[in-house]
Amino acid sequence: TISAALLNPRIAPEKQVPILEKPKDWAPRPPPEFVRDVMGSSAGAGSGEFHVYRHLRRREYMREEFMEKQAAQQHLEEEFQKKLDSNRKVAEEKTEKRRKKRQKLKEKKLLAKKAKQDSTKTTEGSENSSSEEEENSPNNKVDDCEDPSFVMGGR
Repeated sequence: TISAALLNPRIAPEKQVPILEKPKDWAPRPPPEFVRDVMGSSAGAGSGEFHVYRHLRRREYMREEFMEKQAAQQHLEEEFQKKLDSNRKVAEEKTEKRRKKRQKLKEKKLLAKKAKQDSTKTTEGSENSSSEEEENSPNNKVDDCEDPSFVMGGR
């Protein structure tokens, strides 16, 4: 039989689905602070002691391997952070250099615009003042003919 929820998606499922969390990283048990059953190297050790020794040794090797992997991972993370910082620093330097260049171009354009406005103002002002002087001066001679560039006959 097919569930009604599969046939019609508008109907909510009857059961809630558990969402699993990320599994925690494995970590070895810390070494004991005080060891009660100290194994000796005497010849009188029983056959069962070897298995206990082997288990302790295997656990210690796993702990050491875990610590080495953790140190290597930490070293890789530090290198990665250093590389990120250096890349960020280089990018900021490039950005600053380009920002200065853009600002310089803006200032140059602004100065050119101001100079152009000033030159147009001065030319307009000089034209107005010269035309006023011409109108006010009585000795203006209006002569449409050109002055001769040279005189014939030695004069």
